[in-house]
Amino acid sequence: MPGLNACLGFLLAAAALGAFTRALLGLHPGNRFSQELPASFVLVASRLEIQTLMEVGQWVGGFGADVASSVLFVVLVVHGAVYRCATGNPCVTIMEYLLCREGALSVLAGLAAHFLGAWLAQLFVHYYWSLELSDMHMIRNLMMQACSPTLRVSVYQGAFTEGVCALAFHLFYLSVQRAPATFGVPVVALALAFLSYAGFDYTSGLINPSLAYTLTFHCPGFTLLEYTTVFWLAPLAGMAVALFLHCGHIPRLFSRNLLYSQKTRFRVPTEVKIKAGKVK
Repeated sequence: MPGLNACLGFLLAAAALGAFTRALLGLHPGNRFSQELPASFVLVASRLEIQTLMEVGQWVGGFGADVASSVLFVVLVVHGAVYRCATGNPCVTIMEYLLCREGALSVLAGLAAHFLGAWLAQLFVHYYWSLELSDMHMIRNLMMQACSPTLRVSVYQGAFTEGVCALAFHLFYLSVQRAPATFGVPVVALALAFLSYAGFDYTSGLINPSLAYTLTFHCPGFTLLEYTTVFWLAPLAGMAVALFLHCGHIPRLFSRNLLYSQKTRFRVPTEVKIKAGKVK
């Protein structure tokens, strides 16, 4: 129980820091950078702590994957409700660009905010772990020098897992994007929590390049190219396929619908309608 209390205390501290950063950057609410920086910081910091709960909590406090998944779901619901104007995910930000909803400069600012927020979150998490407020954090602090990667299978299997998870998530995200927030936020959080639980033994189902860069790129066992293939290229490919399947084309690249046929609607001219009315 002390380990779970320390975990919840960390999540509250991360949320408070995110709120403080958001208040400082609130002078420019329309700026993509100011929206994505606190959202990325809170999301990555929370996921790093929940990953600790998944990997170490079962040995220290007897917390199973169900507890970690439940905590992840609650965190994602709160994050989605608070940071509704932010994506927190580079893949979703790039998807907004491919949908012609964001310009190139806005997307670049968002990507920079994602990785800067992830880096700041990593510094904050390591400092919190170094305090060793619980046995779980003490063990995690000792494991930092020799961490184990979240990629627990071969590169091909990992890339396939991340690609399929990204395909499923983005198809679902596009389907509920126009739904009310009271429905869309919980179901998106549930989908992310489920994919993380289902993919834990493979890649942890991260589907987030900035999160993966912070969480596992520094761990030994694979090269930078292999990590990039699994956690960057595969989710981007899955996102592109999901966008193509949902829209029938990629709006930024093609104006014509390549997958679904569109019925042509003919409008009867007004003069013809008037003449037809006189004849009657």
